[in-house]
Amino acid sequence: MTSPHPLFSAQDFAWRARARLSLDLPADTFHRPMAPDHAHDDFAAPPARSAIPAAVLIALAPREHGAHLIFIERSSAMRAHAGQIAFPGGRMDPGDADPIATALREAHEEIALPPQAVTPLGFLDPYQTGSGYRIAPLVALVAPPFELALCAHEVADCFEAPLSFLMNPDNHKFVELEREGRLRSFYSMAYRETLRERNIWGATAGMVRNLYERLYL
Repeated sequence: MTSPHPLFSAQDFAWRARARLSLDLPADTFHRPMAPDHAHDDFAAPPARSAIPAAVLIALAPREHGAHLIFIERSSAMRAHAGQIAFPGGRMDPGDADPIATALREAHEEIALPPQAVTPLGFLDPYQTGSGYRIAPLVALVAPPFELALCAHEVADCFEAPLSFLMNPDNHKFVELEREGRLRSFYSMAYRETLRERNIWGATAGMVRNLYERLYL
């Protein structure tokens, strides 16, 4: 199966996502037992009934020099995951019709990304965090032009990283460390911009890795 579009272009990305992903989630997505962090950790999987449903938006923006994914840096004032690199998203609210609605709502609340600019393409594999969240990662295209505005209480910064960097397995560092007597293992991707380095790690890097495995392997 060969794409008719240049590798790492938005067109090629959309072609791959539509061919390999689906917008139909299994009925037991938020209920079946699942090990955290794609089974990289030795933490026991939390009981299915305790999983907290959530969704994130993995948004691809077409750019002149190749497509980029949109990330946020969480505010240092946040009670959980302060200062970490993440995708826009959060837990499902009772009023959300489905995880697509959650991902679009959260992206609009956090960075003012207009829902009408987003074209959903499909879901990656559900991601279980060690803290109990069961995340449905929604892959989507964003149509420019769009102007973002940050929710200062939740988001300290927003940036884009090239798809060509993120989908290069040479940039996927697998880290193992011991914490509180247990082995933690996760992916880490150090993306260097002109003025600073962005350390993408943990759940966010795990979802980037899953994106690579689903679309580019």
